[in-house]
Amino acid sequence: MNFPFYIARRYLFSKKSTHAINVISIISVVGVAVATVALVIVMSAFNGFHDLVASLFTNFDPQIEVSPAMGKTAPSDDPILTRIRQLPEIDVATECVEDNALAVYQDKQAMVVIKGVDENFAELTHITEILYGDGEFGLRAANLNYGTLGIMLAQTLGTGARWRGPLRVYAPVKEGQIDLSDPARGFVIDSLDSPGVVFQVKQSKYDARYIIVPISWARVLFEQQGMLSSLELRLKPGSDLSDVKAEIKQIAGDKYKVRDRYEQQDDTFKIMSIEKLFAYIFLTFILVVACFNIVGSLSMLILDKKEDAVTLRNLGATDRQVTQIFLFEGRMIAVIGAVAGILIGLLLCWLQQTYGIVHLGNSDGSFIVNAYPISVHYTDIALIFITVIAVGWLAVWYPVRALSKRLLSV
Repeated sequence: MNFPFYIARRYLFSKKSTHAINVISIISVVGVAVATVALVIVMSAFNGFHDLVASLFTNFDPQIEVSPAMGKTAPSDDPILTRIRQLPEIDVATECVEDNALAVYQDKQAMVVIKGVDENFAELTHITEILYGDGEFGLRAANLNYGTLGIMLAQTLGTGARWRGPLRVYAPVKEGQIDLSDPARGFVIDSLDSPGVVFQVKQSKYDARYIIVPISWARVLFEQQGMLSSLELRLKPGSDLSDVKAEIKQIAGDKYKVRDRYEQQDDTFKIMSIEKLFAYIFLTFILVVACFNIVGSLSMLILDKKEDAVTLRNLGATDRQVTQIFLFEGRMIAVIGAVAGILIGLLLCWLQQTYGIVHLGNSDGSFIVNAYPISVHYTDIALIFITVIAVGWLAVWYPVRALSKRLLSV
């Protein structure tokens, strides 16, 4: 057995001449453990919110979106897009035309995003799972064109899930100049009927602005016949997303952007990642402060074991071995605190996941979920363990070497 480690282990669990050393050692372990618990819980909470937001976007965003790298639209019969549609891993491919417009209902109006989609849009996404109302999702019926509004947009316009009378949509003409004597001629105007439902993604980006319409209607409104804003894809079950995405990128070249769901919501997930990073940094600073307790404990232990150090030197121990005894002592405190903190943190995360102990609000329905979401990522646990050990070891290295030299020089 390693001699310095053997002696350090005996010092850790043996009684000291001064009881305060034992107390400070326990406080050191508790301090490291509490900081570790905080890291586990906070990072798991950020993971929980990240996964929650990702699940919300899943209901609306396609698995893969192919959009023009330059400009807003591209020809729908582009050979590159045809090759992508024909890939064996593609299950559903939907053309989309998307642009801004003005929606007017009775005396209310709002700037909206018109999203024109194919009839197979419900197969592409989980839109049917987020509908509210007494109707059903549809795009056309006979000569009627339906528009499905986001729930917040329906509240803004005062339409409700089912409205009476037309919802008028205005889009500026693409070519020519506006005649100031007749400004209405500068807009393409069309109307939508109600399918009797609204959708709720639970993200204001969609709920407050989007209207889902037939792509043929959107092409007429925006004067984009034969064009598309994006090709949205759903893969067959069992397909590897990263492999298919890489293959599509190779086909698309520089002409098209190929994005998965996370890249489609790049801004949202970047902000969440930055918040998680800052939380990790701040809690690591707290961990550093907690590790100063280890330095205090080791300082008292070195003074307490001064005579033992002299005895060990007389028995043949080198100065380096004596120094390593106290280094191992500090490192063991850090390891015990890290392991205890991680275990307690995982237990608390499991309790929150299972029973939802900490609630977001006092009443049900006020938030998307009633309790704080928790998601344990074991890569984070490994990072936390490495961080605690690294901080603990670095915190004791210089003080122990300095104190040991002073002790051994006497």
